[in-house]
Order: sequence, then C-alpha cells, then structure tokens
Amino acid sequence: MGRPDAELARAFEATWPAAETVRCGGLVVGRGLGAGGRVSSGVADGPWTPGDLDAACAQHATWGQRPLFRAWDDDRGLIAALTARGFATEIPTLVMSAPVASLTDRTLPPVMTFALWPPMAIQRQIWGAGNINPARQAVMDRVPHPKTAILGRIQDRAAGSAFVAAHGPVAMVHGVEVLAPFRRQGLAGWMMRQAAFWAAEQGTTRIGLAVSRANAVAQATYAALGFSVVGSYAYYGRD
Repeated sequence: MGRPDAELARAFEATWPAAETVRCGGLVVGRGLGAGGRVSSGVADGPWTPGDLDAACAQHATWGQRPLFRAWDDDRGLIAALTARGFATEIPTLVMSAPVASLTDRTLPPVMTFALWPPMAIQRQIWGAGNINPARQAVMDRVPHPKTAILGRIQDRAAGSAFVAAHGPVAMVHGVEVLAPFRRQGLAGWMMRQAAFWAAEQGTTRIGLAVSRANAVAQATYAALGFSVVGSYAYYGRD
C-alpha cells in the first residue's frame, strides 16, 4: 500500500492545507505554524534531487521547524534517501475511504448529530481537550468551502466534534474527537454518518480520513462502517 488514487490524494492535501508552501525542486514544504506534521512537512511532488532535500531542510530551518518529511509507503526512493540521512520513521498512518452511500443507509437518531459552520464554542473546547489545539483549528478556518463541523451529542450533552471538507468528488474528515468519558458508545460512528449525509449534499461520492496505525479502536470503528484502507504513509523526522 502507498499513495492512494489521484482524486483522494488531491482532496487529502486540499482539505488540510499548510499556512504557506514553498517549492524546493520536486518537493513542496509546508509551514505549519504549530499545527502538526501534516502541514509542517515536506512532500514529493515530482522528480526530486538530493539538492532538493537540502533546500527543503533549509526551508524548515528558516521557518523554525524541525526537518520533517511525509512519504507514501510506496515512495521507496524518498524513504531510502531520508533514512540514509538519519531520518527516523514517525507515526505510520493509514488512509481509509468508503462510498458515501454506504454511510447514508440508516436514519440518524434525532438531536444526536448536527452539521454546522462555524463550529460552536463547545466544539472548539472538545477539540482542545484532545490534541486539536488552536493552531490545528486554524487549519480548518482557512480551508475553502464547502466545509462543516460535526457536533455529536450523547447523554444530553455535547461530547464529540469533527471537521469535514469537500474537494471534487471526495469529502475528507479530519479532527475527530470524542470526550474520553463518552467513547466506545457509538457516537463516533453516528458522527461519521452525519458527515456522509453532509457530503452527499455536496455532491461527493466518496468519504475519506487518515488514522494512525496505532489506533486500532478507530480503525475497527471505521471498518465496521464500510471503510477500507486505500493508502498509507509515515513521517520521517530528525532532530
């Protein structure tokens, strides 16, 4: 497994953009402003040279970022070059996708999930309780429309939040967070179904997301909803 198909790969990048990008030959380097590796890494976008890697590392340094790259698992040339330079594998990740129609076959429970933009203050608090800090939330703010925030409710209180954006025929889900006391009660699944109903209204036919290989519980939840693995990548970092 490695790079997903072109439509999903484009949506993957477009729906979680860096604050700024600079091209270094065949590599594109993102400026993350503290929003995590997805937007603070260098990625291959065409044929590259060893000099391009040097330029990308210099750009990271200019922005005060540690040298970090993101490579699809089938990009063996880039992985070998980074490993030879002392970069270590970090956060192996899967990309999963499902047909939107496979998640819209059941009626949503009343007042359990909502799709709305801008997100409510309680949603930002739920994100903040996880690892989705204000810098990561700023990524959501700069994503172009169509986009929405999914609010999940259980036991008469707001307990979950997620972000969804559409690009072409693909909708991508990011920032899924359920407060710890309310996990493993099915709320994340209903939130994903709400995301799919919203995605269908935007005319998309597929819905995708990224999940850490280490997060077996989330992978099982998504697989039960009809998601399958369509891509895989990891970060390569060096201090």
